[in-house]
Amino acid sequence: MFIMLKYIIPLIVILLNFNYASADGETLVLLDNLAIRETHSIFFKSLTDRGFTLTYKVADDPTLTLIKYGQPVYKHLIIFSPSVEEFGGSLSVSAITDFIDNGGNVLVAASSNVGDAIRELAAENGFEIDEESTAVIDHLNFDVKDDGSHTLIATDSANLLDAPLIVGDKKKLNPILFRGTGMISDQNNPLVLDILRASSTAYSYNPTKKITEYPHAVGRNTLLISALQARNNARVLFTGSLDLFSDKLFRSSVQKFNSKQIHQKSGNEELCIALSKWVFKEEGVLRVGKVEHHKVGETSPPESYTVMEDVVFSIVVEKLDKGKWVPYIADDIQLEFVRIDPFVRTNLQKKGDKYVAQFRIPDVYGVYKFVVDYQRIGLTHLYSSTQVSVRPLQHTQYERFIRSAYPYYFSAFSMMFGTYLFSYVFLYHRDATKQKDE
Repeated sequence: MFIMLKYIIPLIVILLNFNYASADGETLVLLDNLAIRETHSIFFKSLTDRGFTLTYKVADDPTLTLIKYGQPVYKHLIIFSPSVEEFGGSLSVSAITDFIDNGGNVLVAASSNVGDAIRELAAENGFEIDEESTAVIDHLNFDVKDDGSHTLIATDSANLLDAPLIVGDKKKLNPILFRGTGMISDQNNPLVLDILRASSTAYSYNPTKKITEYPHAVGRNTLLISALQARNNARVLFTGSLDLFSDKLFRSSVQKFNSKQIHQKSGNEELCIALSKWVFKEEGVLRVGKVEHHKVGETSPPESYTVMEDVVFSIVVEKLDKGKWVPYIADDIQLEFVRIDPFVRTNLQKKGDKYVAQFRIPDVYGVYKFVVDYQRIGLTHLYSSTQVSVRPLQHTQYERFIRSAYPYYFSAFSMMFGTYLFSYVFLYHRDATKQKDE
């Protein structure tokens, strides 16, 4: 019996670790129909090759749930069901919003047949998708394989957001094929990222109808791909085209109208893989490591600092790279020494695996914080706050004979000398007229 336990217990531990590791990439994929699994197989295979565990379900499946026993069942959510009107099971727009609020990442692909559920979900995240049956139309930038409606757009990589962590190296991308509806974003929302814009000649409208009113989106305001990184670092990606991720457009050649240049393959595959790496936090993830602070010449932090002391602050910043945490290298990380408002703001210098700054505490006592607040496009929000106390000088710590007080020292001693001289003359010097009378 004991011999069996000796071998069974390690096996159980290994299985538990395996389940934990695989659960880290658990992803729920919602589809309009299971045929999409075959028409978009290249994209799904790229995810499984990177270690994701995909669970495919129809969007109106009555067993759908994101949370079970108070814990999230999945870490990521892919919605490739643009026409769904109502999600199945316990899944709803509010449930997906709560999923995002709890740190979940969501990838959503719409189309010209977009339903109310996707449009409502987009509105919750700061985007507005055009009405059903509309498409992005561009009469100057369409592919030669277009059916005459000019809705198979060939957009240049120059229209992409300049953020390599999100879109990869856009200089190496071929033109991108897009067929779908357009979006606009809330420009007052600082968390929204306009990743791919349409050309200035594009607009979003129903291609089968005559234009009788101003289109929903026109020119550069027409968004093809947009994203949002929430304050809790959850990432949400919206695109108006389900075909953007399809095998057909991945393998398709690209030739713009009135252009002789032929690209043997579109840039869709490279772009979609780069976008999926970002939205599922394989790229652009930072974390704070060890944080230290102490006086110059010491190694441990004191109970409190004194005004005008020299302080050394260090912090370790790491980046997730291919599943491993490695030192993050940058030259624009700043440290703030804050008491309501920053009293000191200085750059952190890279020294070994740490970022270090040395400065003098201001001559104002109170409760301060060492704050590192680092926000860059494509990176998770890095924030570190360490509270310390700063006290005034003790009576034994004040400098005695300071140079600026020399005039006062001179006046005091000159007054003493003058008083002594006056007293001596007054006591020991007799008036000459009085001596003569005597």
